[in-house]
Amino acid sequence: MKQPYLAKLRFLLFLLLGLAGSVGAAWAQAGGTVTGRVTDNKNEGIPGVTVVIENSTLGSSTDIEGNYTIGNVPAGPHTVVISFVGYTTVRQPITVVAGRPTTVPAQRLSENATALGEAVVVGYGTQRRQDVTGSVTTVSDKDFVKGQVTNPEQLVQGKVAGVQITDGGGAPGSATQIRIRGGSSLNANNDPLIVIDGVPVDNSQGNGVSGASNPLSLINPNDIETFTVLKDASATAIYGSRASNGVILITTKKGLSGEAMTVNVSSQTSIARRYNELPVLSAGDFRTALTQIAPTRTNLLGAANTDWQKEIFRTAATYDNNISVTGSLGKSVPYRLSYGNLNQQGILITNKLVRNSGSISLTPVLLDDHLRINLNVKGSVIDNNFADNGAIGAAAAFDPTQPVYSGSPAYGGYFTYVQTASNPSSAPQQNVPGNPVAQLMLTRNRSTVLRSIGNVQVDYKLHFLPDLHANVNVGYDITRGSGTNNQSTQLASTYFNLPFAPTPATATARGGYYNAYQQDRHNKLLEFYLNYSKQFGDHRLELLAGYSYQDFLTTSPALPSYLGQDGNYDANGQPQDIIYTQAGTPFRTQYTIISYYGRLNYNFKDRYLLTGTLRNDASSRFPSGNRNALFPAASFAWRIKGEDFLKDNTTFSELKLRIGYGRTGQQDIYSIAGDYPYIPRYTQNAIAAQYTLGATTYRPYSPLGYNGNLKWETTTTYNAGLDFGFLDGRITASVDAYYRKTTDLLNGIYLGGLTNFTNYYVFNVGALENRGVELNLNLNPVRTTNFR
Repeated sequence: MKQPYLAKLRFLLFLLLGLAGSVGAAWAQAGGTVTGRVTDNKNEGIPGVTVVIENSTLGSSTDIEGNYTIGNVPAGPHTVVISFVGYTTVRQPITVVAGRPTTVPAQRLSENATALGEAVVVGYGTQRRQDVTGSVTTVSDKDFVKGQVTNPEQLVQGKVAGVQITDGGGAPGSATQIRIRGGSSLNANNDPLIVIDGVPVDNSQGNGVSGASNPLSLINPNDIETFTVLKDASATAIYGSRASNGVILITTKKGLSGEAMTVNVSSQTSIARRYNELPVLSAGDFRTALTQIAPTRTNLLGAANTDWQKEIFRTAATYDNNISVTGSLGKSVPYRLSYGNLNQQGILITNKLVRNSGSISLTPVLLDDHLRINLNVKGSVIDNNFADNGAIGAAAAFDPTQPVYSGSPAYGGYFTYVQTASNPSSAPQQNVPGNPVAQLMLTRNRSTVLRSIGNVQVDYKLHFLPDLHANVNVGYDITRGSGTNNQSTQLASTYFNLPFAPTPATATARGGYYNAYQQDRHNKLLEFYLNYSKQFGDHRLELLAGYSYQDFLTTSPALPSYLGQDGNYDANGQPQDIIYTQAGTPFRTQYTIISYYGRLNYNFKDRYLLTGTLRNDASSRFPSGNRNALFPAASFAWRIKGEDFLKDNTTFSELKLRIGYGRTGQQDIYSIAGDYPYIPRYTQNAIAAQYTLGATTYRPYSPLGYNGNLKWETTTTYNAGLDFGFLDGRITASVDAYYRKTTDLLNGIYLGGLTNFTNYYVFNVGALENRGVELNLNLNPVRTTNFR
């Protein structure tokens, strides 16, 4: 039977080859020459400026007069990119006619030492880099980790001081732990808040959707333009209760106004092998050891020489193909479309992940730049075939003198310890290691996860008051995870799985286990905020006030589990050969966060910067008396470089001192208390506790523990930092020292017995302190056309 992904791969390869042919034909056409001049604010030529034709290897540098010439540029539309250290990058669309010179209008670069005027994404907007007063680090696509990157977090691994990214395993799509300045809680969630294009997503590992061990792996890294990490509370407090562990703002790629259509195609292939293997005895050494230790047991030895670790591991291949189209419909509707296909094998022989992803971005600018719309839709489908990691330990422990296959059709043909050695079809032995190859090959644990994240942001600059912007952001994050876990009836380890059956003490005639699962998660967002910005002489004032509503719903249908069933169904779709059925239980949980927030930014002479933030959150996870919490923050920065005594200093390109204070909260306690820890609830007892009255069987309910006085976990942070740069930004660095204390820790506590039907409760107990020093250093001493 043909596999669907092979058809998709063939189609993709055909598409790539077609595109490559068309691109090659286009570049083979006759070209022209592009000339121009680059000047500064005094209309003087700037030498050494890098000028390139975007998405090509064509480029040049300006001469001492600021002039440049680029030859052999293919006919058609292009974009000229002009960049130089200490100046703002300029992009100029052009059209080249074959055999004719093209003159680019003179480009005047404005000074922008160390990119101080560069826009930095912060909560609910952007700021100039020189105006940022909190601990904020931005990593753009040009600084991302290169090579084979399959998950977004790998792009910034090792790039940001104070951020630890730990891979939970080598399997494709395996869980990744992200920590910003360590953890702030004992048992509540310690994952940072992740905001993708303005949509705060639920990405905590403890709350991950069924079938996806790493929810962030559903995002295509090739669609990401920047990562911005907000570390201290003065920067994160605008997100209130979800920001106690820091915030990561992810901005995806967009089209540019007036840009000619560009098609980008990329394809990468890589291989992976296990780094090492566990040292174990060879078959010969094992025989010698057993002869010396237990000579009476040597009759159990086999005649094979099997390296079980080599049997379960392989050299894994990864294929990552991406295509994107960017451009602009006229000058007012930039767009970007993308598609990606990732096919990644795991090093265990049955492990594999296939991800298909797509995105659409439209960013029109209308009404004479008074109305800006940002439409983003991202979707992905992941098919994952999980491998049983228990096979690794089994491979290290299994007898190397036994063969992989037994020569008998019993147990799928794989060697198995049986109760009667002369009869390979007899019942398997209990409490003995299982054949690791059989463990992998006779288990099929497959999932399909669909995720879509999207939003529409509308920014309207009022005609009668252009300094005031009204913003509306409507977004969603919807995920469905479904799959099956099927252990074959031939798998020996399932022969004693019956928890409750007419004859639970005896092995069944076969094993087998089949379970289907499904989970749906819906995250809905509605935000409205006003942003006012005004320059009064040497004073600049920015005000922000807004409202946010976010609702999270998780549901699962009641799907039964079957023992003794191998995924086979009759003509009516009913499972066959069932020994025992365990009924499923439907699940539904929901919580809501409603917030009001405000921020003030004050700038005097670009030297003295003040930021104040206040947010009020109400979470349905707390009782009405403790539902609301207020999270304030304040920070101050002094741009020493802007003072008269340093303004003309050529040693420093930047020197800024920052101090900040802020308070954030924690309400993500689902993993230890669910969504309703303050409400009296009941749970149905286990099957073993049921009783019969007459002809009816009943399963009683028992009360769960609850705490009607539960309140927010609160984290207070103090931060002091120094930013500095040298040699026109070729060397930049920052040093931060911080102190963080969390009080009223949310923790699950076991009390003494006989106090209730349960002894588990969630309380606010204790405090946690965290402190540290961070150093971030960036060096870029040489910048030329072909080297950076």
